[in-house]
Amino acid sequence: MKRSIENLKIEIEEIKRQIAALDDLRPGSISEQYNVCGKKGCRCKADPPEKHGPYYQLSYTRKGKSRSMFVKKEKVAEVKRQVENYRLLKSLVDRWVDLAIELADLKMKEKN
Repeated sequence: MKRSIENLKIEIEEIKRQIAALDDLRPGSISEQYNVCGKKGCRCKADPPEKHGPYYQLSYTRKGKSRSMFVKKEKVAEVKRQVENYRLLKSLVDRWVDLAIELADLKMKEKN
């Protein structure tokens, strides 16, 4: 089904509203880590081992540079929301570009 120029403009405006409503953003992914220390007789060396953790780590690549950082347990939910907001932003921008191409094509055909 072909959409009209007006319908495409309305969809694009809705995407812009959704983008404007986004809160803090952060690229990457968060993972849960468990570690083994170097102390003799520590519980992490037992059989079965009881590793230290969990520790939470955020990893991302931005402008060609990979980075990672530990995240305090009390900040994990906040960082997860930021990561989800970033994913949503990317999805919305991708959708916007698709609609913009379709809109531009319709406008070009209309002028002929």
